[in-house]
Formats: sequence, C-alpha cells, structure tokens
Amino acid sequence: MTLDRRNFLRAAAVTVGGAAFSACGGGKEKESCCTKSENACCKGKKEVTLNLSFQEGTPPGANLQEKFDFMEKLGIVGFEPGGRGLAGRVKEFKDALNGRNIKVSAICAGFSGFILSEDEKVRQECIDSMQEILVAAGELGSTGVIIVPAFNGQVPVLPHTQATRDFLCEEFDKLGTFAAQHNTTIIMEPLNRGEAFYLRLVADAASICRDINNPGVKCLGDFWHMTREETSDLGAFLSAGEYLQHVHMASRKRRSMPGEDGEADNYVDGFKGLKMIGYDKYVSFECGCQSEDRAATVTAAVQLLRDQWKLA
Repeated sequence: MTLDRRNFLRAAAVTVGGAAFSACGGGKEKESCCTKSENACCKGKKEVTLNLSFQEGTPPGANLQEKFDFMEKLGIVGFEPGGRGLAGRVKEFKDALNGRNIKVSAICAGFSGFILSEDEKVRQECIDSMQEILVAAGELGSTGVIIVPAFNGQVPVLPHTQATRDFLCEEFDKLGTFAAQHNTTIIMEPLNRGEAFYLRLVADAASICRDINNPGVKCLGDFWHMTREETSDLGAFLSAGEYLQHVHMASRKRRSMPGEDGEADNYVDGFKGLKMIGYDKYVSFECGCQSEDRAATVTAAVQLLRDQWKLA
C-alpha cells in the first residue's frame, strides 16, 4: 500500500478507535459499540442511539403540525429551526411541540454580520444578533446555535493569522459564556473551501474548543463538507470527541437526501466514529430533495441511515 496522507490518517484512526470498537464486540449486527453483554469494557457505558433531526424544510407538510405529525410517524426526535427571527417564534414552536416526542436540536445560524470582519460595527452586529438567538435557543431547550466565523465573499475580513485565531478564541469565549448562562452553547461549523476560507476541518474546530476550554463552546461535523475536506469521517469525529455537539447530514454529491446519490451515500465510517465517542446528540438533515415525492424520499433516507447505523 502506498503510504500517502489519506491512507496514513485512515490507518491511524482505525488503529486508535478500532481496538476499542472490536473489544466492545462491534459488528454489523450491533446497534452500538457497547452492548448489554457482560464484557468488561462495556461496564458503565451507555448504548448509543441514532437521534435523527429535521430542519423545518425537510419534511412534507403545509404547516408545523403536519410536518411534526410526519416526523413523529418516522420516529424523528429532533427539530432544527433557523435562527433568523427565532425570538418571535418561540411561542409558536413551544405550542407546536407541546405533548410531542420531538425536542429542539440545534439552531441553524440566522445571525447577521460576521465575527471576523475588519469592521467593528459588523462584528458587533454579529455578536448582538447571536445573543438574541442564544436567548431564544435557551428558552427552547436547544443544544446550541450554529455559527460560521466567515463565509467566502464576506469582506473585508481579518487575515488568516495566529492573531486572528487568538481574537476568534477571545470572542467565542465571551459568546460561549453568554450561551452557558442561557443553558445552551455556540457551535462552530467547519465548511468546505468552496464556502469558507477559515475553518474547514473538524479537528481545527475542536482544537479551538479545547483552547478556549469553555463549556459553552462546541463544534459540528457536516457530512457534506467533510466529504470534500476530511480524509476520514471516522477520524474527524474521533478528533472532535467531547466537543462534538451537532452533526449535519446530506447526500455526498448533490447535497440532497441521503440515498439520492446512490452508492456514494455511505456513512458507516462516520457512524462508527460517532459510536466510539459515545455521541448522544442529534444527526440533523440539512439538504435538498431531487425527487417530486418528498415523503417517500425522506422516508427512504431515514431508513438508509438507520440501516447503516446498525452496520457501523
């Protein structure tokens, strides 16, 4: 085997995580890394379940009630609303979710401005809008609010330097403290290079979380972006460890429903990583739909992920 970077990192990830996985009796028939057996390595560890979440546009339905009815029939337990205008929709969401087996997962961005702007007014706009969303997120019991440091095209932007990273850590530490005060978190999302210049690897986001060392600062892994940036899904999630707060899901070629890109839509490697770190948060759909029959396509996508989770 040629020892290139991809093979080296994959081999290292499997070596580190694979021993624990196999020792716990991992196999295609297992739902999680640790089973209910008497295996010593499993004592004190909990079962890892696949908690699926939908964004508001994912399920069919003319209104929230119809969407949530559809989600409950599929056993979807998380709902990821957008952050823009969230403060004005808190009561609407609470009323619609009352009595249902669905909780608010993460909040998908919705802030204004961007934190790495050279313009102090634009940075403050980001901070103010994030704080407003974080307050609403806390009221809804959300796991956190997703934030991106800067998208491509957002200019003028601070240079990619150590000083900028230090500045980002300082600002995220402040936002993380504010988030924790409202019983939620901020969640950094790495994007692929076509969408962002600054933060592209899950390990980079996790390293920022580690350096800040604030319980209100977490990170996210998105299979769509990871397809283009990571050498190993498993390795990416192992690198995130305790800092992983949310996962986004999409097909791997067109960012559509899982399964719509055929054999390319294989998530088993990543699911193994999630099981190894005991990930108990949400895996949330962030994708479009190519088919005209959304209900059937979404249902098939959910089944595909559950089948692959069992294989992991």
